[in-house]
Amino acid sequence: MDQSLQSEFPAQPAGMSQEMATELSETGDKPEGVMPGVDLRRVHCDPNFWYPVAWSRELKPGKTIGVRYAEHPIALIRPEKGEVFALEDRCAHRQVPLSKGRVCGQSVQCCYHGWAYGRSGRCIDVPYLGKGKLPNGVRTYPVLEQDGLIFVFPGDPEKAATTHLPAVLARVDDPGYKTRRFGRVVNCHYSFMHENLMDMNHQFMHMKQMGQMRPRFLGQKREPGMVEARYSFARTSGKQPLGEALIFGERRDTSSKYADRDVMTIRTVYPYQTLHIQTGDAEPVMDLWIAYTPQDGEQLTNRTFGLLSVKKPGIPGLLDLAWPFLVAFTERIFAEDREIVELEQQAWRDLGGDHNLEVFPVINLLRGLLAESGFVPEDEAGKTETQSEAVVATENQPQAVDESAKVTAAADDSSGRSSAPVKTGRTARRKRKAAVAAEQKV
Repeated sequence: MDQSLQSEFPAQPAGMSQEMATELSETGDKPEGVMPGVDLRRVHCDPNFWYPVAWSRELKPGKTIGVRYAEHPIALIRPEKGEVFALEDRCAHRQVPLSKGRVCGQSVQCCYHGWAYGRSGRCIDVPYLGKGKLPNGVRTYPVLEQDGLIFVFPGDPEKAATTHLPAVLARVDDPGYKTRRFGRVVNCHYSFMHENLMDMNHQFMHMKQMGQMRPRFLGQKREPGMVEARYSFARTSGKQPLGEALIFGERRDTSSKYADRDVMTIRTVYPYQTLHIQTGDAEPVMDLWIAYTPQDGEQLTNRTFGLLSVKKPGIPGLLDLAWPFLVAFTERIFAEDREIVELEQQAWRDLGGDHNLEVFPVINLLRGLLAESGFVPEDEAGKTETQSEAVVATENQPQAVDESAKVTAAADDSSGRSSAPVKTGRTARRKRKAAVAAEQKV
């Protein structure tokens, strides 16, 4: 960071004690974020994992539906008898979606000319051709169904058998918990979702729903494929919402006896996230498992699938009775989160790249994990490399605004997005402001 800017930022992130900041510094556990020149929002998910694409309840016996993983349309087929299977959602004949067809035994038949495809993706029947003249079929995807979700494996199918999900997601099978299944399509890159959940300093945004909360950062952990953050909280003003009282099983006020009692542990275990809250060694009062499945070729939209398990209180039936209030509470929280990450995504579009100035060490660790675990497609890699070269070139130029800067500023002003590479960081933003001011004088 430019030394002239250091005084504008706190010595440690909000919610982190001075002792914690000193410990991180002394142990060498410094921010290890995204490598220079890599725009995290251009990094695609590693396809060699199981990704949820639909809820089990969405696919009835004898039916087919269309879903997506990134740029890949997928048809899910559930025969009247037998397990779900997944095929590329197009007929090899005229490319019409197979999800518009009908299920016939262990096959799906295209709605246009009646071509039929079996579980292997092979074309097994063309009504007006002989059996010896059948054309090639379509791609098939490994598929599994667990805990009310349908997963596909969009990567190398040979890796599917050795890539496993946790035995149970959240506490779905535990009779001591009640689980809510939720999710929406969110118009942002999946990395914004990971950052939002792991950075609990954003409780400021939920003040209307939660009252004023003081998060305390307790520590972090970085292992291969995993980043963990731990927090405790204290309410400093406002009333506890009913939804939160249902989760903790008690009413709490702002008194010190409730401050920092519970520990919230958030993990990104690539590509999924978990969150649980517990007091001491007791069972968690809440356990969340959540995943973000990209829905377009650029992976700037995701479909969120969440399983939220809440521990049942001692009074039988009480949680069931109050469940609508908890659902409404969690929906309001999720709506605020969705709005803010979509605003972040729009800012990325408007600015032509990732200009975030991240100061929280655990989020830099998270960003590094997401970048190293995914990949940058060749067409996006060219954009990233050009942007990186622009950073170096700009740093070697005098600070004065020249004619080319005026042209860039004018292009930004007229189109909302510059076609020239944009230097990331605060210095670049200052230069652009100076360029706009110079252009206005001219």
